[in-house]
Amino acid sequence: MKASNKLKILNDPIYGFITIPNSIIFDLIEHKYFQRLRRISQMGLSYLVYPGAHHTRFHHAIGCMHLMQKAVQVLRFKGVAISEDEEKALYVAILLHDIGHGPFSHAMEHSIVSGISHEEISSLFMQELNKEFNDDLTLAIQIFKGEYHRKFMLQLISSQIDMDRADYLKRDSFYTGVSEGNINSERLITMLNVKKDELVVEDKGIYSVEKFLVARRLMYWQVYLHKTSLVAEQLLIRVLKRAKELVKNGVSLEASKPLKFFLENEITLKEFDSTCLETFAKLDDYDIVAAMKNWQYHDDFVLKNLCDMIINRHLLKIKIKKKPIKKQVLADHMTSLLGRCDISEHEASYFVFTGQISNQAYSQKKQNINILHKSGKVEDIVKASDQISLKALSKPVTKYYICYPKAQL
Repeated sequence: MKASNKLKILNDPIYGFITIPNSIIFDLIEHKYFQRLRRISQMGLSYLVYPGAHHTRFHHAIGCMHLMQKAVQVLRFKGVAISEDEEKALYVAILLHDIGHGPFSHAMEHSIVSGISHEEISSLFMQELNKEFNDDLTLAIQIFKGEYHRKFMLQLISSQIDMDRADYLKRDSFYTGVSEGNINSERLITMLNVKKDELVVEDKGIYSVEKFLVARRLMYWQVYLHKTSLVAEQLLIRVLKRAKELVKNGVSLEASKPLKFFLENEITLKEFDSTCLETFAKLDDYDIVAAMKNWQYHDDFVLKNLCDMIINRHLLKIKIKKKPIKKQVLADHMTSLLGRCDISEHEASYFVFTGQISNQAYSQKKQNINILHKSGKVEDIVKASDQISLKALSKPVTKYYICYPKAQL
């Protein structure tokens, strides 16, 4: 059997040509668990607002790996010792950091599995892959879990200025066409260094960090927390919750085998064994879309209407306020719906509800972005910057929303 060439080059619309650095990365990309990410939307239902936002977790993971290659080159050039094993582990860890995402990226975590995050599922996938790859992923898993003694390596994967954020801001900006999020990720990486085993940014890069934090704030309000994206995701969560509720009550629903498994069973971290993981690995956006296309004709008033709203983009009305929604306002909308439709108050709660969203571009309480001055002094970005706005960016801003049907349901 002819051996395949594992040092492939991929063409990425953001960075141009991306090189696969070694055979283990090639084999991981080829694996069915990773190929599934081609069928997981990076931005959930944001394409209902930004038609170009159809990129996937696959795109993002490859982009993160490319940026990690740049980071390793930069740090080595500056005298930071990174062994070949550590380099390989960093590439593996960043490549697989999002492998645990479910359909439409975040909706799954709040509906048909409970008490388990995508990071925990990513960790389970990595442990399963480690068995197949003869323990070659052990160091990558240690770094990913924060168990490795070199702290800056975890910061490259998960911190307030990691390769994950450096890619998704630039990538999501490109695919949505929202230019405010377009950061100079390569400039940021060029300014990275390590001081006392912690990731720092040299003071020459302070303006790039400021731009990065401002871009993050704008992308959250303008894209990730856009009111239409928000209401669409809430509807999707409620579709899955209603489907699970109906199945529990003995109602038969058409669905793929993997989706049926999660609808019929209560899955928490405790139940997430290798069999469950294998079933989860067969689940992607297509299962959910196919199910909703069937369910929009179901007899159940709630499921039928929720699915129709998403499939045909007849979404609920959403209003965002600076102050909490008054109980009377919620009650009035509930009364109005109950007066128009012959449904119970419980069923009406699927269409009339409130919630809150929060945006904090930078937190001074966790994994600070530290600036390294020429004198050797290390200082938090908020103190090092002369931008007054950065102090404002470090304060969480909370807004409140109410969703309810338009005149006709």
